[in-house]
Amino acid sequence: MPASAESEEALSEALVDIFGQPTSSFLDVETGRTVVEVYLSARPDSEQFKTLQARVAKVRRTGLQIAPGKPALTRLRAEDWAESWKRHFKPIEIGGRLLIRPTWSKRRRKSGQAVVVLDPGLSFGTGQHPTTRFCAEQIATFRRDQISQSFLDLGTGSGILAIAAARLGYSPVEAYDIDPEAVRIANANARKNRVANRLRIRRSDIAKLRGPSDSRFELVCANLIYDLLLEQRDRILDFVKPGGRLVLAGILRSQFRKVCRAYKEAGWRLAFSRAEKEWESGVFVANKQHQTV
Repeated sequence: MPASAESEEALSEALVDIFGQPTSSFLDVETGRTVVEVYLSARPDSEQFKTLQARVAKVRRTGLQIAPGKPALTRLRAEDWAESWKRHFKPIEIGGRLLIRPTWSKRRRKSGQAVVVLDPGLSFGTGQHPTTRFCAEQIATFRRDQISQSFLDLGTGSGILAIAAARLGYSPVEAYDIDPEAVRIANANARKNRVANRLRIRRSDIAKLRGPSDSRFELVCANLIYDLLLEQRDRILDFVKPGGRLVLAGILRSQFRKVCRAYKEAGWRLAFSRAEKEWESGVFVANKQHQTV
């Protein structure tokens, strides 16, 4: 069904609730439209379609824009989906320090590169998305050899960022996600990369996390939805050590200015940002008068 960048998550949630199957979404480069899909083994009944129409109407009433068009049902020919989806995931090099590749890729690392081997499963995070790639770049750029640096990943998804941090030598490394399936996949990916004993991935709601002074980190990545970044601003900031950096991602370009304003009001400034497609991400540092222990 057609969506927009801002309604993609809400419509994906609706499809999961109604059909009980994970969704996929993509940007059609020819039409410029975002499409959210769910794959079913049997034709849905009329009641499910009515429920879906009601949920779409509810999303519209919240003020989120939805692209023109209606949900459509398409019969697909038999295909080996386990193999065909792989063509969308290519190896990614993050400078000369990091190579992220799927298990089926034979790409060899360059000298000095840390390697993350990843199959995302149903979780978000392959390095292909601009927000994930931006975070990975900051992790690689901020790392200083022979210096102890800690890392926290809020909204870990597939575990890609936490695993990359562990591979690059950050310690300790902690990661959280509210989705139990994401935590399961992230831990499996950590074991696959042989870093399970060098990081901790747990399930938790960010609203219930605490950030005491003895649990702060030199680098914190929060690749979360816009609402959470605003609602949980103070809690997120409490995790950053004095002199540390905060990477915020998962933000639409139309929302980025409001996020910057909210964090500026808390005593933080934007040090660097990048916009790609409809997304914008940034690195934030505390003003000197707010760098207290």
